Amino acid sequence: MAISLKSLETSAAPTPPRILEYGVPGIGKTVLGVTAPKAIFIRTEDGLGGKMPDGTSVMETLLANGGGTFPLCKTFEEVIECLGSLYNEDHEFQTLVVDSCDWLDLLVQTYAAKKAGFPSCAEVPYGKGFAEAARYFKEMYLTGLEALRLEKNMTIIQIAHEITVKVEHPELDPYTRFDMKMHKATNALVREYSDAILFASYKIASTKTDVGFNRKQNKAVGTGERLFQTQDKPTSLAKNRFAMPETIPLSWESVASHIPYFNQSKDKK
Repeated sequence: MAISLKSLETSAAPTPPRILEYGVPGIGKTVLGVTAPKAIFIRTEDGLGGKMPDGTSVMETLLANGGGTFPLCKTFEEVIECLGSLYNEDHEFQTLVVDSCDWLDLLVQTYAAKKAGFPSCAEVPYGKGFAEAARYFKEMYLTGLEALRLEKNMTIIQIAHEITVKVEHPELDPYTRFDMKMHKATNALVREYSDAILFASYKIASTKTDVGFNRKQNKAVGTGERLFQTQDKPTSLAKNRFAMPETIPLSWESVASHIPYFNQSKDKK
């Protein structure tokens, strides 16, 4: 293709978003995916057996919303087969949910170790096992996600568990923060790939309690309200490319309301 100034793009139509959510245990990370439009799940763990906040079955809610799920994937090859079927076969699914990214991380490590002829990535000399795992993760998995997003117009939602990590800061004392429970190489790839990384946690309120001698002490109290943190903090990783407020309710409606792709008809009015 000949490149010239005539080939400059003059419009920027919104494309489906790439969302990654992670958070504290039991907060209901699958709710976002289950309530997204016509979601199909690729599961590396069985996270659809629980209840929604209103007490209804997660699986029943998914099916009622026009969604579905592949059988539980036990190998990285099976995950890639799921991506291939969504790309090659006709379907009406609009959202792909991967649950979870960190269990997928373990599957790709097993795949890379097997390719290298070792029992685990940790046993491959010179750290090459994890480097190869990251390469497969990018070239096979992320490339597959991007093909579905751009050619099949599918929103991508990835779910991960949280872990606390120690941060070495050049200007501050070391501190801990929440991050995704993934190897640093694949973690970096997912961060770069995602348009939004949302940290799910409970809202914490501060109250003053009397400790005697006319002294008050601040006490953190959980409110039960579930929120997404959308911007990075020293305490937890987050980001977004949609100018979201610092926190939003943990719901699909709240997330979608800030994303141009889901508001195109409104913008044209």
